[in-house]
Amino acid sequence: MINKWFWSLICVLSITVVYAQGGGMWIPTELNEEEMRSMGMRIGAKDIFNPNKASIKDAVAHFGGGCTSEVISPQGLLLTNHHCGYSQIQSHSSVENDYLTDGFWAKNMGEELPNPGLTATFIVDIQDVTDQVLQGMQFQMEESARLDLVKRRSDAIVESAKKSADQDAFVRAFYKGNKYYLFITETYRDVRLVGAPPNSIGKYGSDTDNWVWPRHTGDFALFRIYADKNNRPAEYHKDNVPFKPKHHLPVSIKGVKEGDFTFVFGFPGVTDEYLPGSALEMITKTQNPARIALREEALKIMDGYMRADDKIRIQYASKYARIANFWKKWIGESQGIARSGAIDIKKNYEAQLQEKIRQHCLTAKNEKCAVYPSVIPQLNELYEQITPYNLAADYFDEALYRNSETFRVALLLNNLVRRQGDRNYDDYYTRVSESLASLYRDYNANVDTEVSMKLWEMYQKNMPAAFRPLNVEITQQDIQNSIITGGQKINGKDLTQHTSEIFANRSALLQAATADPLVQKMGEVLAAYEKTVVDNRSNLQNQINQLMRIYMQAQLDFKDENQKIFPDANSTLRVTYGQVKGYSPSDAVYYDHTTYMEGVLEKYVPGDYEFDLPKKLIDLQEKKDYGRYATDGKQAVNFIATNHTTGGNSGSPALDADGNLIGLNFDRVWEGTMSDLYYDPNISRNIMVDSRFILFVIDKFADSKWLINEMTIVE
Repeated sequence: MINKWFWSLICVLSITVVYAQGGGMWIPTELNEEEMRSMGMRIGAKDIFNPNKASIKDAVAHFGGGCTSEVISPQGLLLTNHHCGYSQIQSHSSVENDYLTDGFWAKNMGEELPNPGLTATFIVDIQDVTDQVLQGMQFQMEESARLDLVKRRSDAIVESAKKSADQDAFVRAFYKGNKYYLFITETYRDVRLVGAPPNSIGKYGSDTDNWVWPRHTGDFALFRIYADKNNRPAEYHKDNVPFKPKHHLPVSIKGVKEGDFTFVFGFPGVTDEYLPGSALEMITKTQNPARIALREEALKIMDGYMRADDKIRIQYASKYARIANFWKKWIGESQGIARSGAIDIKKNYEAQLQEKIRQHCLTAKNEKCAVYPSVIPQLNELYEQITPYNLAADYFDEALYRNSETFRVALLLNNLVRRQGDRNYDDYYTRVSESLASLYRDYNANVDTEVSMKLWEMYQKNMPAAFRPLNVEITQQDIQNSIITGGQKINGKDLTQHTSEIFANRSALLQAATADPLVQKMGEVLAAYEKTVVDNRSNLQNQINQLMRIYMQAQLDFKDENQKIFPDANSTLRVTYGQVKGYSPSDAVYYDHTTYMEGVLEKYVPGDYEFDLPKKLIDLQEKKDYGRYATDGKQAVNFIATNHTTGGNSGSPALDADGNLIGLNFDRVWEGTMSDLYYDPNISRNIMVDSRFILFVIDKFADSKWLINEMTIVE
C-alpha cells in the first residue's frame, strides 16, 4: 500500500512539474499562447506562425531533410550547426585544403561554395485534415485496410491542395494515427557554404563532450540560399541571386539569465513519448545494451586508425561522428530512464488509466469500451513476445549493415543478384550504383576489414541461436579476397576505385557478384534472418501499432483537465518552449546555465584532436578582446534551458520573448537524452550556442565583418 501510494504521488508531482515548465513539441498552429505568455513571451502566436503574412516560420527551414536552419539576414544568410553541415564541409576538404581542421570563410559571395543535393525547405501552411481522412472509419477497422484507406484519402487531399507550381504537399499522421495534418512546403535547391569554424571550435570537445554539460562548443556554420531572378526556387546556376526571405531573425546580443523565457522552433525527428512501461524495459534492458556494445567496438577500431593517419581521419570524420552520436545517446538514455523512475511512473499511470477505463465502461456501452479495457495487458504481452525479435533486428542492423560498410556492400550486391527480373530492377540497380559510388569515396579496406571481423564475431556470439544461419563462417580471407575490398578485380578493375565504370557493365558485375564467396555467405545470413525474424517481427509490430493507436486515443479520451498530451515528433515543424535554467544531474552537484570562454581554456590540451585550440582564439581570450559581444567582461559560449528537443532540432533557432535569436540549438545533456521516450523537466535540458559567441567568432576570430554587417543586431 505504501509503495503504491508513493508512486502515485511521484506520478502526480511529475505531471505537475511538466505543466509548470512548458515542455512538449507543439504544432505551431495549435500553441498554448496563454501559457507561453504566462512564462514571459511578449509576442503572439500569430507572430510565430501565420500562413497569410510574414512570421517567424518564414525564417525557419528544414536543412537537408535532417536538421533545422534559420535565415538571419535579408540576403538569405542561413545559420545551422557545424555538425549539420559537416558532410558539406568535408566534401570541399582535402589534405591540401583541410576546411575541417582550418575552417572556411568566404570573403565575398563569389567565394561561396555550391553543394549539389543540399536543400532548404520552408513550411508555407499547415491544415488539420483529420475529418477528411478519418470520416466514417470504424474504430476497430482492420489495420491494413485502414492504412490503405488513409493513404488513398491523403493522396486525394494532396492532389487537391491549393499550391503553386514551386510548392509541394504531404499529409502526415499525428497521435499514432488519430489525427492528420496537411503541410504545404517550398524547397530551395541552391544552398552554398559561406563559413565554418575549424573543428577545434565547431567540434570542440568532440566525442568526450558530446551529450555533456558543461559544454564549450561553437557548433555553427553559415550557408546561403540562392534563388532565380524572381526569388523562386531553382537548381544551382551561376546566375542565381541571394534569396530574399519574407522574414529573417534579428540576432540578439543582450544575453540570457536564469528564468528567461525561450522557445525553439524546428523540425524534431522522432520521439515515442507514449509507450507503455513494458516497452521502456525492452529498450533499456535489452536493445540499448546490444547496440551500445556493437558501436563501441567499431569506434575503438576507427579511432586507432584515425589517430595514426590524417587521410583516414578526414575520410572517417563524418561517419565516426555519426556512429558515436547514437552510441553515447543510448548510454545516457538508459541512465536517464533509470534515474527518473520513468518505467515505474509509466506503469503507475497505466494502472490509473486502466481504472478510469473500468469505471467509465461500467455504464458506457460503445465501440471503444469493447477494446479499451484489454489494450494495456495486450500491449505488455506483445512487447514480451517481440523483444527477442527486436534484439535480432538490432544485431543484424548494427553489425551487418550500419557499422560495417563491407557487409553492407555484400548485402546490396546480393540483392542485385537475386532481384534480377523485378519490375523496377533498372531503377534499383541505378540507386545501388550511386550509393556505392558515394560509399567508396570514403572507404578504407583495412579499417573496415578489422571493424567487420569484430562485428561478425559479436554477431555469432550474441545473436539468438534460433536466428543464426547454420554452418556459415565468414573469415578475414573472405573479406580480403572479395571484389568488395578490391581483393578480386572485375575485368582487371578495382570496384573500390572504378565503381561507376564497373556498374556500367552490368553482366560482368553480376557475374562477379554471384561468384564472390563473401556475397554468397552474406546471402545465406540474410536468408536465415528473413526466414526466422522478419515476418514474425513485422506481424507482432503491426499488432502493436494498431493497439498503440487505440492506447493513444484512450489517453486522449481520459486525460486530466490540465494534462498536456502533445504529438510525437515526426520531422514536421514544431515549437517547444521553456526557461533558461541550470540543473542538478546528481546528488550534491549543480550546473549553472551558461558557460564562458574561461572554461574553453580550462579544457585546452595542446595537440589533442578533441581539445586543441587555434592560437588566435587563445590570443583573443588572453587579451579579452571580445568586441561588443561580452557581458560584464565575460564572453558567453553555451547555455541550457528546459526546451524539449531531439534529433532534427539540431540547428534550430533558440528565440527570446520577442522572437529574437539568442542561441542555436545543438545538443542535450546526457542525463536528459531519455526525453525522446520520457520528458522530465528536472533533468531534461537542451544545449545551445550563445548567439554572442557565434557573432564573436565570425567577427573577431574569422574577420568576416561583411557577414555581421548584413545581419540585424539587437543590442
